[in-house]
Amino acid sequence: MVEARKYRVFTLRNFAKVPQVQQYLTPEQLHDIEVVGNVLPFKVNNYVIDELIDWTNIPHDPIFQLTFPQREMLSAAHYREMEKALSQDLSKAELKLVANKIRYELNPHPDGQQHNVPMLDDTKLTGIQHKYRETVLFFPSNSQTCHAYCTFCFRWPQFVGIDELKFAMKETDLLVEYLRRHPEVTDVLFTGGDPMVMSAKKMRAYIEPLLEADLPNLRTIRIGTKSLAYWPYKFLTDKDADEMIALFEEITERGYHLAFMAHFNNPVELKTEAVRQAIKRIIATGAQIRTQSPVMKHINDRPADWKEMWLEQVKLGCIPYYMFVARDTGAQDYFAVELERIWDIYHKAYQQVSGIARTVRGPSMSTNPGKVQILGINEINNKKVFTLRFIQGRQPSWVNKPFFAKFDPDAIWLDDLEPAFAPEFFYEQSSALKNISLN
Repeated sequence: MVEARKYRVFTLRNFAKVPQVQQYLTPEQLHDIEVVGNVLPFKVNNYVIDELIDWTNIPHDPIFQLTFPQREMLSAAHYREMEKALSQDLSKAELKLVANKIRYELNPHPDGQQHNVPMLDDTKLTGIQHKYRETVLFFPSNSQTCHAYCTFCFRWPQFVGIDELKFAMKETDLLVEYLRRHPEVTDVLFTGGDPMVMSAKKMRAYIEPLLEADLPNLRTIRIGTKSLAYWPYKFLTDKDADEMIALFEEITERGYHLAFMAHFNNPVELKTEAVRQAIKRIIATGAQIRTQSPVMKHINDRPADWKEMWLEQVKLGCIPYYMFVARDTGAQDYFAVELERIWDIYHKAYQQVSGIARTVRGPSMSTNPGKVQILGINEINNKKVFTLRFIQGRQPSWVNKPFFAKFDPDAIWLDDLEPAFAPEFFYEQSSALKNISLN
């Protein structure tokens, strides 16, 4: 039986009061956290601090790296710029101007995300993204935070107080009307932030209109969340845990597929009794839990990490779903792993698990044209190439179509690659790009 815990959050304002921080971090590390944390969002909770971080392994502990800002997460120039601003007698507004200048230089909306925002008549639906034909992303305004912030997160602009960089929406009725006019959509993904920061009452306020609309095209409701890793008590002992579980049961009993898109970045996140019990309880509602994570330096860049995660996830009843490449935003340079090495990590881990764990797809880059999977490194006509394909694409006809890029041992993203046998990749042709339209 898991005992209830009181939820406590720590940010730049109060993290230095944490006993472990006082005991294990040096003044220099505290200073680095303050500088970087004034640019990239920083938030952690007592479960992460007490049960996930090995404080005897600082700074190398992967969960510490995952949640606490590190100096090298900013370039030397950006670090000096923010450090200088903090050393001066600037107002909060002036400090924010300096921070925002740096933020805008960190590619806050990678891969054309703002191009995915659709229109409903004359209304721009700023809390919706529709990039792929069958799937709509919905950003509830009440979920634009998380139980703790991942230092690699590509959605970091949601948390830094720049309204024009946010995706968020309160009106579920607009979502329902959009789905009604787009019968090709079968899946709605609730994302953020983390929808599981919401109370059961608020979550129900978003879900019920979808259920009551009885849309014939809607088959799957997905919830993208890190809550199982960062606060499993949400589903166990929080005051509305039973109410949330009841909502999940209602969704599945109404005939919808409920898919929990759970983010687990390191095996340690699967080892507490709380997370194991939370997983068991969610699966008992009829929901499926699908797991995903990017490959990142300092966090999980060994085949053994992925083998252990996939095996443990299957043992707990989860479905390994995606291995991603870290997106080209924020602290990408700190976490980035070369595509060649990522493929090697995937290949070696995949070889060491049984077929039941080989549901995972990857390595995958969520790029502007679509989700591009690295199928392998091959030699064609005496030329070494990356063999790639689209798992998802802005144009459905692109899906599953293989293409080839020149081998580059230093490449970390699709934009670093060049076509192997043509002047441009097939999806870059002007006729293909002009035809992209989902609205």
